[in-house]
Amino acid sequence: MAGRYATALFDLALEEKAVDAVRADLETFDAMVAGSPDLLRLVRSPVFGAEEQGRALGAVLAKAGIESLALNFLKLVASNRRLFAVRDMIRSFRTLVARWKGEVTAEVTAAEPLSDNHIEALKAALKAVSGGKSVDLDVKVDPSIIGGLVVKLGSRMVDSSLRTRLNAIKHAMKEAG
Repeated sequence: MAGRYATALFDLALEEKAVDAVRADLETFDAMVAGSPDLLRLVRSPVFGAEEQGRALGAVLAKAGIESLALNFLKLVASNRRLFAVRDMIRSFRTLVARWKGEVTAEVTAAEPLSDNHIEALKAALKAVSGGKSVDLDVKVDPSIIGGLVVKLGSRMVDSSLRTRLNAIKHAMKEAG
């Protein structure tokens, strides 16, 4: 379902030459949902009716400056009672845009937020590994990895997290003991 909604939005955005604007608005909304437990509850909870979700969403989107195609799309999703899947729709849309632009997306997990310099260095390194393709980063923060990074690019994954290294040492000590 998420793929169908994302594809319809992508086709419409392409037709109206608004792909980058829609992408930016959806990224803003996704970051807002990720950063607000109340908004996440509104999006996920079946307790709220379509009308309630639509009103609350309208206020949030107006305050965030999200407009035109993205605004109409999010309101449509709410009125169709599909808001619970909106983050999957945004992820699918992001994938379609990346494929259209010839970009690859790398999923990066870090123990703490990365600085702009680290992000640029990581993009440059991944661009070299991906054969010169532009790399878009999907960065998640997970303090449980303690330190280091977990990077997934296509089917390849590099786990240099401190948690993984400590677990490897723990297993080696058990086998040696």
